[in-house]
Amino acid sequence: MKLIIQIPCFNEAQTLPQTVEALPRELNGIDQLEYLVIDDGSTDNTAQIARQVGVHHVIHIPRNVGLAASFMVGLETCLKLGADIIVNTDADNQYFAEDIQPLLEPILAGRADLVVGDRKVATLTNFSLIKRQLQRLGSWIIGRASGMNIPDATSGFRAITREAALRTLVLSEYSYTLETLIQAGSRHMAIEYIPVRTNPQTRPSRLMRSIPHYLAQSGATILRAYTMYRPLRVFTILGLLFILGGLVLGIRFLYFYLIGQGAGHIQSVILTAILLIVGFQVLLIGLVADLIGFNRKILEEVLYRLRNQEIKGAAFRDANVTEAVGEPSLSIDESE
Repeated sequence: MKLIIQIPCFNEAQTLPQTVEALPRELNGIDQLEYLVIDDGSTDNTAQIARQVGVHHVIHIPRNVGLAASFMVGLETCLKLGADIIVNTDADNQYFAEDIQPLLEPILAGRADLVVGDRKVATLTNFSLIKRQLQRLGSWIIGRASGMNIPDATSGFRAITREAALRTLVLSEYSYTLETLIQAGSRHMAIEYIPVRTNPQTRPSRLMRSIPHYLAQSGATILRAYTMYRPLRVFTILGLLFILGGLVLGIRFLYFYLIGQGAGHIQSVILTAILLIVGFQVLLIGLVADLIGFNRKILEEVLYRLRNQEIKGAAFRDANVTEAVGEPSLSIDESE
């Protein structure tokens, strides 16, 4: 059983040594343990520091592409390196590394495809009251969107199986945490939450620049992901709201008409017709979007099989190179 711990980084030369030093060197149920750093276009010497502190694999992305994209680059690389389980953690040493073992237990026991560390955000003293409440509200919204009980939606401390990683596709440019949960819920993956500890904060959050920025980015991500995976429900609700508004105005006009005052409320009839027409059009859009959703599922299945075959082919080629040359051929930097 091979485990790779991946660490997306952006200008983390100061905090990365502490993070790597705290990582476990062996774990129960794991035969091979490796570390991977994804250097997301850092302008400091993050990549050099990663090699110096003993990271096995270092990927350098030439320009900063954001957390979501670097997370996906990490998943793809871990799969090509033959990982059976992938653990994602932050480079700022936010998470208590000794909790990686309990994070793995549900996967090793065969109960879960994805395990997320629950920081108990409502009790974190290093979070402001507003941030704690926003985290709880966001987790509740994601729980409703994914159809699961989610106590900590924004936790990046998580373990994922190879099979689940192959089916993971992040389209958001902001963060992977919210979209992957909605995606996992729509695919009926087995998800567990494990209480984890956190270390003292080493730097301010780079994702949450301000409350309005966080709300705008997170709200857009949730709405986009939920609409993508639940289009019929979204458009049905919107269509019914328009139809309900039209019916209310229509009943109002009918009331005035019956008491002999209908002449002064003709505009209600026009607005009723508009709302009913728009409502039925939105319902039809929902049906079309749902059919497109089925096509998307077919494309996702095709993509899953292509990725699986590509990774198997790459592993086969590397095995042949290893046998012929005596060392692996990888498209990433290898630490000594």
